[in-house]
Amino acid sequence: MVVADLHAHTTASDGTMTLETLPRVADEAGVEVVAVTDHDRFHPGLDAPASELDGVTVVRGIELRVDAGFEELDLLGYGLVETDDLRAECERLQRNRVERGREIVERVEAETGAELGIEPREGLGRPHIARAIAESDAGYDYEGAFEHLIGDDGPCYVGRDVTSFDRGVDLLSDACPVVGLAHPFRYEDPEAALALCEHLDAVERFYPYGDRGEDDPERVEAVAAEHDLLLTGGSDAHGEEIGLAGLDGDGWERVRARLGEPRT
Repeated sequence: MVVADLHAHTTASDGTMTLETLPRVADEAGVEVVAVTDHDRFHPGLDAPASELDGVTVVRGIELRVDAGFEELDLLGYGLVETDDLRAECERLQRNRVERGREIVERVEAETGAELGIEPREGLGRPHIARAIAESDAGYDYEGAFEHLIGDDGPCYVGRDVTSFDRGVDLLSDACPVVGLAHPFRYEDPEAALALCEHLDAVERFYPYGDRGEDDPERVEAVAAEHDLLLTGGSDAHGEEIGLAGLDGDGWERVRARLGEPRT
């Protein structure tokens, strides 16, 4: 039974949940703990490492994209306390997201002749643009928008600024008592990604890979044992899919011990 879903996104980045809808979604899924891990941004509506929100424990977190040299990886920080350096880096990344979003939208509109009606803003990601494409007369659904237009090899793709791995680890370690590697088997080179766990506190063991990678839980557990890592997990929810993956009660207690008690 999933007690804690430690990987979820809100409208502060590319999710559809808000802090107002999160308790209902969690309650319907039978989940007691949710970590809000928006992309390259910590939620402005949360001001404590963990807090109680309508009966749900909400962990303040972040998912930070980093460049490891061989490819880009995602780090998850939990129990976040804002630091000046992390805030400055997130602001820099969000400025880049605004400019990148504007350029992608312009390219899509030029490519398709459709008006997307979406304004560049902080937190804007390709999922937002894909939804706008699907709702326009461009002729593509959400998946088709990625496949034919804005995917990594698409004609409308634009890269974005990414923090270096070492810098990302330093920034998150200063702000978060737990820093882990997200979804190791979504990367081109999972072994190389897992090798970097020696610099971290945790690794995401429970994740709904589906067609997005081959899961090898025994390998993750072996790496965790080798480096004395916490095991984390979550649904990577961008909608209302809370509870697809996560930690049971014992797993959550081990993480909670590192985070401290939630603020009421």
